[in-house]
Amino acid sequence: MRILCSTLLCLGLIPPAYADSAAFALCAKKFLDSDGERLKCFDSALLPATPAVAAVQPAPEITGTTEKQTEAHEPISRRSYLTRVWNLDNRPNRDQSSLDRLQPHRQSYLIVRKSSNVNAQPNSPAPAHTITTPFDMDAMEAKFQLSFKTDILTQENLDIWGLKTFRLWGAYSQQSHWQVFNTRNSSPFRETDYEPELIAAFATGRESGWKLFNLGLVHQSNGRTNETSRSWNRVYAQGGWEQDNTSLQVRGWWRIPETVLKDDNPDIAHYVGRAELVARWEPDNRSQSLALKLRNNMNWSNNLSFVQLDWSLPISLGSAARLHAQISNGYGESLIDYNHRQTTLGLGISFREW
Repeated sequence: MRILCSTLLCLGLIPPAYADSAAFALCAKKFLDSDGERLKCFDSALLPATPAVAAVQPAPEITGTTEKQTEAHEPISRRSYLTRVWNLDNRPNRDQSSLDRLQPHRQSYLIVRKSSNVNAQPNSPAPAHTITTPFDMDAMEAKFQLSFKTDILTQENLDIWGLKTFRLWGAYSQQSHWQVFNTRNSSPFRETDYEPELIAAFATGRESGWKLFNLGLVHQSNGRTNETSRSWNRVYAQGGWEQDNTSLQVRGWWRIPETVLKDDNPDIAHYVGRAELVARWEPDNRSQSLALKLRNNMNWSNNLSFVQLDWSLPISLGSAARLHAQISNGYGESLIDYNHRQTTLGLGISFREW
């Protein structure tokens, strides 16, 4: 009885984490043997036993890493130009209440450019729209363009004629021509054109080829009155294609008619044109871009056009700008110059599309 109690007491004092039930059961079978053999058995069962230690991984150090920083280490697939500009992959905005909702529309830039043929006496066939006294203008001036848009409405999971998603955009572009070096006349703004748009954009969901179809309503005016007033309204259809690093956007429009008394520029479609093509190339690292814009009046008997080449050079100026070169030729560089032909050459900075 003394030996049995000692055995039970030892079993009770042994923590479960150390106990080996099979080993103790084997020792208990030796009850009829001598006390020495029995104790030696229990000793051999206890001595090799060590506490079971769980493999504990150290807790990750808290360094204040934000969700945005974590995402920065995740591999992000390259977004092509049309995908970024029109959000064709439906990537959600980071903050719906902030400026993150703004997206690029056209290129924003600031250049100093020189004209080969200054339009000192703009005119129009509209009544009382002829300048009799030429303006004192410089051939050298500053030109800047600001353009952005924001999405108003989004509808996904469409399946209409191969179009998968719909997005309604509100866009705004402003282009200004500033006689900054014309100090003798207080450096006036020669022309500023305002262009708000409403755009219904449909995405095909394709990785390459035809990716975009737009329907738009656009108003453009220079905000002036009397003989220097210029304005018109259009509806247009636009298609977008992309292959590798090259994108192509083609747009054709129809001018909304105006009454004779309200029409500041009745022949504007003949000069500015009825269709536009924009071809753009950009390498994978987005270090530079080359864009070619072509407009044409689609009149083969009296064909008039405008061509503009923009090159964002691979020279960074800070974290948000690059050196920018621009050359243009033809009619309609601005609204006041819609029926005036000239060649311009400019150099300045362009702002990266955020």
